Amino acid sequence: MIKITEELTKPLLIDGAMSTALEQLGADTNNPLWTASVLAHQPALVKEVHQAYFKVGARLAITDTYQANVPAFINNGYSERQAHQLIRRAVILAKEARDEYQQATGTYNYVAGALGPYGAYLANGSEYTGDYHLSTAEYQQFHRPRLTDILSVGVDVLAIETQPRLDEVLAELDLVKKLAPGTLCYVSFSLKDHTSLPDGTSLSVAARTVAKYSNVFAIGVNCIPLEEVTAAIETIRTVTDKPVIAYPNSSAIYDPQTKTWRYPRGHRRLTSYLPQWFTAGLTIIGGCCTTTPQDIAEIHEYLKGGR
Repeated sequence: MIKITEELTKPLLIDGAMSTALEQLGADTNNPLWTASVLAHQPALVKEVHQAYFKVGARLAITDTYQANVPAFINNGYSERQAHQLIRRAVILAKEARDEYQQATGTYNYVAGALGPYGAYLANGSEYTGDYHLSTAEYQQFHRPRLTDILSVGVDVLAIETQPRLDEVLAELDLVKKLAPGTLCYVSFSLKDHTSLPDGTSLSVAARTVAKYSNVFAIGVNCIPLEEVTAAIETIRTVTDKPVIAYPNSSAIYDPQTKTWRYPRGHRRLTSYLPQWFTAGLTIIGGCCTTTPQDIAEIHEYLKGGR
């Protein structure tokens, strides 16, 4: 098995949105558990999404655990035992899809165990505002059960993603250091703008701080508009030489009244930004909300063209 860090001499492609792909398959994610609800009712669809991304060239799959946490499952009628089973199921589904792909193609792909922020559990959009604050012990108490479940099944790396607060990230990294010090992690922030996190911390300070952790192999941003990615990459590159990861959304705008997405006038495809992102120093690329296997396929074709 090749470690993911040995492959980062060239761009690495990760997957796209779980939610959009599930919805295209007919799943209903309009509930507080979001995509985690599908783990209980239609788990085969989660595996199908992972398989779809591998088939179009993704090398890293992110588990369906972003919003899968024990308190959220309990709040929605599941027992604690069921909550742990569903979190482990999410990792198993991703690994099964990966292993089956390897068996068919001979290519070993990677699985990242997703750790969404406390704000995702609140299900009120605060992963984009950072409008909450817990102590280090409280953050770790929240994250420990899910992290323990993910580690019990086993993943290649951990994805500490869509993080609006530096204090929470540091609590998570310290917890990983305690429970599984040899486990590689990447940290991906959400942003208020291209220079700062929602909690007010400058992106440069946040990147420099997490880069001090030896098991953090990449630092970046996700679920931000396409137009903000270049500046974010440039900011991160000024403070660390670790690989930069970015998986933005498609810049679609969500209308809570109609519960639909719309694209602004003059919207450009994700691939049209790739030359400037790679010039700025991007190493790991994928998509977040409203991206699909088609988007990942287009990136894959671009990379095959010589990147």
